[in-house]
Amino acid sequence: MDPVDQSRLRRLQLVGVASGFTAGAWLGAAEAPTKMVTLGIPPVVISLAMVLGVFLARWSLPALLRGSAAIGADVRQAPHLVVWAVLAGCLWAVANTLTIFAIRDIGLSIAFPLWNSNSLLGIVWGFVFFNELRQAGWARWAGVLGGAVLMFGGAMLLAVASSGTPGTSGHAARGVAAALAAGVLWGTMYIPYRKAYLTGMNPLSFITFFTIGELVMMTALAVSDRGGVAALMAELSRARDVLFWLLCGGFVWVVGDLFQQYAAKYVGISRGIPLSNTNQLWGLAWGILVFGELKGAAGASYAQVIGGSLLMAAGAAAIALATARPEEHLRWQEAAGREGARYGVDPAYVRSGLAGEGTTVRTRTWLDWGIVIAATAVFVGFGLVARVPELAVGGGAMVALVVASLGLLGGTGWLLWRTTGFN
Repeated sequence: MDPVDQSRLRRLQLVGVASGFTAGAWLGAAEAPTKMVTLGIPPVVISLAMVLGVFLARWSLPALLRGSAAIGADVRQAPHLVVWAVLAGCLWAVANTLTIFAIRDIGLSIAFPLWNSNSLLGIVWGFVFFNELRQAGWARWAGVLGGAVLMFGGAMLLAVASSGTPGTSGHAARGVAAALAAGVLWGTMYIPYRKAYLTGMNPLSFITFFTIGELVMMTALAVSDRGGVAALMAELSRARDVLFWLLCGGFVWVVGDLFQQYAAKYVGISRGIPLSNTNQLWGLAWGILVFGELKGAAGASYAQVIGGSLLMAAGAAAIALATARPEEHLRWQEAAGREGARYGVDPAYVRSGLAGEGTTVRTRTWLDWGIVIAATAVFVGFGLVARVPELAVGGGAMVALVVASLGLLGGTGWLLWRTTGFN
């Protein structure tokens, strides 16, 4: 496999870093609707409603941006990745449900950094399975390992802070365990991500099949937890006037996850995942500034939560700035060649995917427009019966966070399109 041009590598790394930051903003915002657990809505019902929003977004966005014909072409090149995508979706569904239990027990601002321990697993799996950090040089190794130590220290500080935070359910240990378990599942989920992108699959194709695993697993969890289909439908009916906000949360999550996928593709999971985990700062901002978490807490609790989050963010930044050298990227290509040979994928397809040079031809059919129109109609329908939840929020802070997130979306989306054509 011919090496990717160094100037091209630099542009792709810039795209990956920008995608990671944008993913952090949108993944952070996506967790805001889960605060509805404080209204008495069961966590699995919230998670299922979000997954329904995820499902609608994961089919409509690829249809709009790329078209089903291009997605079908990807599947014909690497059909084995459909299985990996479904498996990743199953892991996500379980992890997302655990995060809602964690938010209920310890709050959004504290739970976020704890489940972001998935960065540590991302580093391990990237090195073990995909040749990341091989021939990276001592400075980059120091950045990654030093960043990992900082993130671990920040997580421990937040775990200590959780035991005395007011406004939680009184089950701090249970919340910490749920958040850390979600981090383990999400960290493992990144193995299928990296396999897909080393093989050359476009992120917009991968997420389309990812959502099948999400929806099937989440439906099974919800039916089991509620005691049957009829009981689950009754719960959804009682929550129908707030389902719109949960669907929106799922849609926002897909936007963030899509940028996270591009970060994993172009800077690797050992760097891209920690970078996207800057969502912990966005989660902290939403939790404290918008929802008033920690209100009335002692100064020491504020210091521990904010200090722990900043410590983890500093660790993530150190990891992200340890960019891959050309020598390391050659080892990535070796891993990509190995994956392609294992599953019989065309080497030219694998190489073009690594370089972000896949097909940019987008032919949208009546099926694509039908998917987009149907998804839009579902959102509009639930929006017409929605009510504003009875949650105390800081309006000014919320507007500022939304504007900042939209700015990152526009800027990074333009950069991604200009550099790769969303490939």
